[in-house]
Amino acid sequence: MSAKFSRPDSCIISFSLIGGLIVFLTVLSLLNITLAQLGDIPYLISVASESKVIDSVILTLAAGLNAVILLLILGTPLAYVLARVNFRGKGFIEGLVDLPIMLPHTVAGILVYILFMRRGIIGEPLGTLGFVFEDAYLGIVAAMFFVSSPYYINTVREGFEKVPVHLENVARTLGATRFAAFRKIVLPLSVRHIFSGSVLAWGRAIGEFAAVIMIAYYPMIISTLIYYRFTTSGLKESSTIAFIIIVICFVVFAALRLLIKRLENYDERV
Repeated sequence: MSAKFSRPDSCIISFSLIGGLIVFLTVLSLLNITLAQLGDIPYLISVASESKVIDSVILTLAAGLNAVILLLILGTPLAYVLARVNFRGKGFIEGLVDLPIMLPHTVAGILVYILFMRRGIIGEPLGTLGFVFEDAYLGIVAAMFFVSSPYYINTVREGFEKVPVHLENVARTLGATRFAAFRKIVLPLSVRHIFSGSVLAWGRAIGEFAAVIMIAYYPMIISTLIYYRFTTSGLKESSTIAFIIIVICFVVFAALRLLIKRLENYDERV
């Protein structure tokens, strides 16, 4: 029995070499910072155990999570409408949804600040009710929500579009309302996309810097703290904090990616 060897595909090999440069640069940068930090473990531990660093990490992750929760509540209905309904001006609405992706982050921050500052259209009336956004936790969440919204809405809309419309129509002919068909058919079949959109939005939210500092320099999220330490204490301290958040993000998102993979396998079985 002779073994069959497939001939190497020159196109795939070329593409792999070209695309591999991106992976190489990422690996090189990670190795560079990792080796530098592992060369001084006591200093790494002392920075990682600082209460300000721990508080900043928790604040960043929590604010990003709150932004995602708001997207689940507000973004899911919008994604469904964009997936299922054709109406005049839909392209304009889709352009508005995508706008935060294209805007410079400082511009996004200005837009959020104008809306939510103490004399802003939204900030002033909410301020009378006790909700303050300037240099406050709510301001961080608002900025994160704005910049991460396209990632969630577009991913979830793609998931809704993949659910066959006739499944909803069958349910409605059997007496189900549109909302009941959405809740019992569309949502369960779109869980993977909703989860993927949430992970993407969360990652985008916790990585934001410029938009956040425009409205809330304090309390400091991790990006703001790294910038502050870089300008006041230098590269060593700021790079150590950066290494800590790299490790946390890598572990968290690797776990979430594994979960997404399991959801993909579940979808294939369904």
